[in-house]
Order: sequence, then structure tokens, then C-alpha cells
Amino acid sequence: MTRSDAAAKVSGTAPYAVDVALGGMLHAKVLRSPHPHAHITCINTVAAEQAPGVRAVLTRRDLLDAELRDRWAVADRHHRSTRAPLVASHSYGYFIKDQPILALDRVRYVGDAVVAIAADTELEAARALELVQVDYEPLPTVADFDAALADGAPELFLEAPLAMTPAYGQGASGGARPRPNVCYRFGYETGDPAAFDSCDHVFTDVFGFDGRQQHLHLEPFVSVARWTGPRWSATTAGSDESTTSSRLELWSSCQNPFPVRKEMARLLGIGEHRVRMQVGYLGGGFGAKNGCKTEPIATLLALKAGAPVRYCLTLDEGFLTMRQHNARLTLRTGVMADGTLVARDAEVLLDAGAYADASPLVAEKAGYRVAGPYRWQHIHTVTDAVLTNTTPAGPFRGFGGTQANFACENQIDMIAARLGLDPVELRRRNLIGLGEPYVPGESAMDSDLTEGLDLVASHIGMDEPRPPGRGRGVAVGFKDSGGVNKPAQARVKIATSGDAWVQCGTVEMGQGAQTALREVAARVLDVPRSRVHWSDLDTDHTPFDQGTNASSAISVMGQAVQKAAEAARLRLLLFSATALGVPLERVEFRDGLVFVVPPDGIGEPEGRPLAPLVMGTYGGTGYEFTGEGFFKAHSDSHAPLESPCVSWEYGWGAAEVSVDSDTGVVTVHRLIVSGDAGTVLHEGACRGQDEGAAIMGLGGALFETMRFDGGMLANGRLVDYRMPRASDLPAEFVSITQEQGHGPGPFGSKGLGEGAMLPVASAIANAIADATGVRVSSMPLTGETVLAALDAARDAP
Repeated sequence: MTRSDAAAKVSGTAPYAVDVALGGMLHAKVLRSPHPHAHITCINTVAAEQAPGVRAVLTRRDLLDAELRDRWAVADRHHRSTRAPLVASHSYGYFIKDQPILALDRVRYVGDAVVAIAADTELEAARALELVQVDYEPLPTVADFDAALADGAPELFLEAPLAMTPAYGQGASGGARPRPNVCYRFGYETGDPAAFDSCDHVFTDVFGFDGRQQHLHLEPFVSVARWTGPRWSATTAGSDESTTSSRLELWSSCQNPFPVRKEMARLLGIGEHRVRMQVGYLGGGFGAKNGCKTEPIATLLALKAGAPVRYCLTLDEGFLTMRQHNARLTLRTGVMADGTLVARDAEVLLDAGAYADASPLVAEKAGYRVAGPYRWQHIHTVTDAVLTNTTPAGPFRGFGGTQANFACENQIDMIAARLGLDPVELRRRNLIGLGEPYVPGESAMDSDLTEGLDLVASHIGMDEPRPPGRGRGVAVGFKDSGGVNKPAQARVKIATSGDAWVQCGTVEMGQGAQTALREVAARVLDVPRSRVHWSDLDTDHTPFDQGTNASSAISVMGQAVQKAAEAARLRLLLFSATALGVPLERVEFRDGLVFVVPPDGIGEPEGRPLAPLVMGTYGGTGYEFTGEGFFKAHSDSHAPLESPCVSWEYGWGAAEVSVDSDTGVVTVHRLIVSGDAGTVLHEGACRGQDEGAAIMGLGGALFETMRFDGGMLANGRLVDYRMPRASDLPAEFVSITQEQGHGPGPFGSKGLGEGAMLPVASAIANAIADATGVRVSSMPLTGETVLAALDAARDAP
């Protein structure tokens, strides 16, 4: 079955934000900080403003109130300035509004945006940036956990930014700025700490997750902004007196257009109805394209210039915009001699970089998942998101699960080795069963974890003899899926031709969401998928969705689309029954035709085109049968994270490796991964998601990381960054899509695409230990890291 977007993408006609071109459109470039931490003492843009092609220059003075403008009037030599700021608020973020559109009093990492210029061409904008003079006063840098958390460490924020904390339920807690340089802390506890007292063994281990993977989506961050209607002046910020006022149109490569619309309206001080977001296909996102990125600068430059502005980052600039969190995880685990898991304490540190972005959410997820999919009498976790003078960290495929899983599954194998138990059998004894809740107040497991574990363990041959020099390892990855308290709306329309349209806010970014959601509607309407069409995403017309993340498209939006299709079908059947004068139960709709079942049920009913029936009632103008659908997990104060998890996503992995004892280089000979789709709606998309996730996990496991020397990024160019090549693929690479059928989505489906990434690093680490007898407790598992562990073991008494 061909993917719905295949023809458009293969032919090059698929619409991406990067392709948007408007008449009179200008191009933006940004001057970035060369320092990891510094005061800005002077900005001089006079020469840049006079450069050829320059139409607008944006600095901190455009963002601040009159008092601060006056304070910097001498330091900032800028000959054009208005008294009123262009924005109602100069900083943005998820829970914490701490990231300024442009640097204000200081820069906090190499790459922080300082000055933005719009010109007729990108080249002219770039040349004008060379004329900008910025004077800095360097400040002490905190580039890692120890430096940031040390007594008396320099603080990235002297005053607490605006912040909020979501409502948590049973056992969970959270809050912003619990101590200097910690932007957010999440905690979870259930059971009785005294459970440790009954344990036969208590093991404490520390794990380093130094991944800092770069998302490397091929389509860069890009926005095109245009103001329409009467010219919007800076003095109207905060006013909203007329629906005929100017409006902001944004074409953006973002994963959550409705929240971005809300944030842009807040920044500008206008109503959401005056912001229109349009999103086509995304050339990948992997979490990076959540929240504001290029939109604020494009918008304000378009406002100053009075012309549309396109702001498109280079791929190298992506390294200065967003990355994965590196982490340090300390697990204290109590067990019985027979391998029964009893209690776990976890302390997790996540490196948030210079700004909070989505770090509170990632801290929440890492802290909630670090116990793993196992039964415990007691769990206590504390996760701190630590600010450092490095590239901001944000959502990344797996969303806290990769960090938590690496530590959890490594320690499970370590415990098995210490107790002389088989690591697969230890997992079997302790895995939460199908239908059992994860923790009190939470939803139940919707896959048989043991079934998936046995599948990959059997395929890799865990019970079979190893070839000389080889080791094998397994791991189970899991994450809550579908987002937290996430609402989704959808609309399905059926035309007189019998064709249908799906309207919803899910963004197609390569995962196959359009195909799957059209398939849901097609099955409900009993028509071929070719007769179900996809409507472009436009916040003026598309029903609301919180965002495309957390593998939520099928498990959350899928249910909304299913309900919308059922509602549209029911309206059509009711109309047809009335028009034909027969009971509702005798009317059917399939393949775009209306059928009337004979009273006695004997004989094949004849299909009738829908159009004549519609015209007979509504005349030549025709009609559309529209159905609305909505889904959200119910709110429940007993659920730790506001509402029970919609679905659970799992990844089972197994690896066979060898290790060069002289260099430490790891060769992965075999890699087996498996995910559970519940029910497959498109086999190719499911397989592609699992295989893509696994290779992303392979890169993170073995070599992918952004390396910092202090606060200076050492490999911040695509040419310097090591990512998987075809030659890195294992000789045997197998992905197995399970259909266990227990998913909450349409027809028993559930989300996948992140789960297969989660077990890869820990399966490889466990295989390395099996091959060498040496445990490597930090990743990436580079030759240097593995060799250091081998040397330490050889030197040990």
C-alpha cells in the first residue's frame, strides 16, 4: 500500500515552509554570540543599517520598555528607534519564559542571537552583519553539572523568569528554580522507603549519558512572516480593538502550530485570531521543531520592514539552536537474592543548556520513566534540569526515555551478573504484566512485555553459544505515549461525490501520519483510501491540536478522526434514510454509494450514487456531511501526570557485538529491534519508523554527540559531526513489527516510532559486557570510552 504523500515527495511538489516565496520577500540573517557567557556593553548597527539591500535591523532596543531603552541609549548606537517596544513580552518558552527573542543584557551560550537583519537577499543580510559592532565583557562560564551546581557558581539568571507548574497528581511534584542554575525539578514517589530495609542487596551505580545528539532534520528551521491589512504600528501592541486590524501570517516548519500561535500572540500582545499559522510538510523534526524557533525574529523584522521576511537557518545553525539533553543518573536499587526487584531511588541530572525550552517536560519524563517497566514496592526519583552555558536542549526522539532507559537497563544486567542470574530471566520475573498499571493511579500496560522480550531474545539466540569474541545483550525500552493531558479535535467531510476530507492539526513530518489517519477515516467510511483526502493545516480553519509529538498521532488524534468519521457517516446515513423513506438500519454506505438492504435481507442491494439524493433535497448547490471528533484522556487527580497515560510505547532490542581490545572500537554485527503497533495501519510506515529510530539509537550509542570544550562547541558543523553511514549498519539488521492488538487507538492501533530507539544503546552496552566482562557505564560507547574501561579493568588489582 503506497503512502499518501509518496507521489508529492517523489515528484518534488510537496509543499514545505522552506519553499515558500512571496512577492517582495526579504531575507533574514542573525549575528550570534562568539562567547559562552558575557555582558553586552555596546551594540553599534549604524553602518549595517546603511549597507546595500538592508531594510530592517532588529536589536534589544526594539524589545524593551522606554526606561531600559534610555539606559542603553548611549551604549547602543542605533540611529532609528521608536519609543514603544515591538512586543508585549520579550521572552518565550514552555513552562518557563526565559529565552529572549534577542539577547538583552547578556549572552548565555555560543550562538545566542544578538542582532537580526532583513535585506533583499541573504547575501546582503550576511554582509551587513559583518558591519555590526558588538562589545562584550566576558563572564565566568559554567559548562557542566559540577561547575553549574558548585557553591558560589556564576548564575545564568540572577532573577527568576516567569514560570508555571502543571497540576500533578498522586506522588508527583514539580517546580521552577528550586536552586540557582536549576530551571526545574521534578519528583515522583510511591510506596514506602522502608522497603530497602527488607532487601538482600542494595546496589548503587552511576551512569553517564553524554549523548547531546543533534536532531539533524534535513529541512532546516524556517519561517516566513507577513503582516496583512492596515499597517500594524508598534504603538498598537497590546490593543485588540478591531477584527479588521492587521494580521500576522506565518508559514513555519513547526510541529505544534497552535501553541506557537498562542505564544506569538502573547509576545505581540494581540489576540490569537490575529495570528494565522500555515504548516505544510516538515522535512523531519524529531522534537526540535516544537515551540518558537525562527518565528519571533521573522515576525518582528517583517513588522519593522513592512514587507514579508523569510528567516531560514543553515543546517550548521541548527547546532546552535537545539540539541538532546546529556545526563548523569544515579540509581540505588534494592533486590532480593532471587532477583526480585524491590525498591529504586534515582537522582537524575539533565543538562538543559542556556535556556529552559522544554527541559521541564523532559525532566518530568526522565524522572517518571527511570524505574523502567518493572514491578516495585517503592520508587523515589528526583530530576533536576541544570542550566549551563551551552546550546539549549529540548525535545528529542524518546523525550527523556533514552537517558532513563540507558541507566535502567544497564543496571538490570549488572544486577543479574552480581546475583549470577540470567539477564533475560531476571527481566521476565519482574516485568509488569499486560493489563497491570505502571504505578498507582496510572493506566495499564497495553503490550505483553514478556512476549516482545522473548521474541528478540530468541531471534538473537541468547541461549545459544556465542561465536569467539562475540557478546550478546538485550534491553527493554518503554515510555508513556500520546502526550500528557493532550486534547485533539478533528473534522471529516463527505461530499456529494462520496469523496471525503480529513481536517486535523497533525503535522506530517515523514512519519506517515497522513497515510494512517486517512486510512482510519477510509475504514470507518468503508471507502478506498484514495477517496479520502487531506486538508492543508491552517490554524484559521483546521480544528485544534496541541501538537505532533509523543507518538500521539494515531493513539490520540486517531481517536478524534475515528469519531469524526463515525459522526459524518451517521449524518449521511440519517439523511439517506429520510430521503429514501426507509429505516436507518436498512441503509448502508460503502465505496461512495448508498445501499438499501432489502426488507427480507435476501438479494444484493443496488448501490445508488449519493449526488442525486443530495440534489433532490438541496438542489444544485449540493451539500457536505460533516462530523466533528474530539478525544482527550480524562483528568484524574490520582494519575501522577494530570491524566492517565493514553498508551505505552515499547521497544525491545538485542545486539551481538565484538570489541577490539587494542582500540576499544565496537563492531555491532547483529541488531534486532521490535515495536508493537497494536494493529498495523500501514506496514511500510511502521517498519520505517522502527528502523529509523533504531539507526538513530545506534548513532547515539556509538558516536553521535556535540562536544564542548568548556562552553565552546568543537564540532558544530555538519562536516565535523559523526552520524551513522551506510557502512555502520550491522551485517544483520532486523526490525519486527508486532501486532499484539491491545492499543487504545482505532482498531487496536497505537503509536510507535520512538520505542525502537530506546533499547539500542543499553542492548549494545550489555553485549559489550558479555563480550569483554567489562561494564561501560557511559555513552556514547566510543573506542576511547570503551578502551578506558578495558584499561581500568586490566589495571585493577
